[in-house]
Amino acid sequence: MNNTLDLNSISKTYNQGKPSEISVLRDVTLQIKAGEVVALVAPSGAGKSTLLHIAGLLDTADSGTVRLNDQDLSAANDKRRTQARRQDVGFIYQFHHLLPEFSALENIVLPQLANGVAQTAAEARARDLLAKVGLAARADHRPSELSGGEAQRVAFCRAMANKPTLLLADEPTGNLDPKTSDQVFAVLMDIVRETGLSALIATHNLELAHRMDRVLRLDGGRLVSE
Repeated sequence: MNNTLDLNSISKTYNQGKPSEISVLRDVTLQIKAGEVVALVAPSGAGKSTLLHIAGLLDTADSGTVRLNDQDLSAANDKRRTQARRQDVGFIYQFHHLLPEFSALENIVLPQLANGVAQTAAEARARDLLAKVGLAARADHRPSELSGGEAQRVAFCRAMANKPTLLLADEPTGNLDPKTSDQVFAVLMDIVRETGLSALIATHNLELAHRMDRVLRLDGGRLVSE
């Protein structure tokens, strides 16, 4: 089975002025197979967001290689990295970050238009995704008119809009109460399993983590299996 994501010997240090160098990632190697869902467990400040940003081509490593769908993008220029992100990577964060002036439907349509999809096709895709997460009737509502759980489900749909092969989620249910968190996570996993994409999901919630295929932990900048 091919790897969707292949990180090899990734290291990252933040230099805040000598001698204050912070080594966040140390020789991290990670492969995620097509269709595999991996949990990333780490306390705040341990480097999980940095790892997700490097995997999603939003940040660069000091050393090591990043391969996405068997393409080495470690030294790719900004244009190529942006293209790869739009086509192959979906991001979900702890806060939904929906555009407040646009409806749920429009928030899912916009990234598709940016990727060259026609308006009619983009709206059809958005409505289909909203139906999958039980929000067909909320398509015309703005984020301020949605509950926290509803807004996060719309954010999932936005991340899925361009049919990515890799989903990266940073505490996607961390801002929700336990009951809503469980419901939203179940919806997320249903979509991931149905589409067969790969996912790396950072979470503090060990119960949710152990419902995924593998659990990895960042410890002192190094990646270890739970």
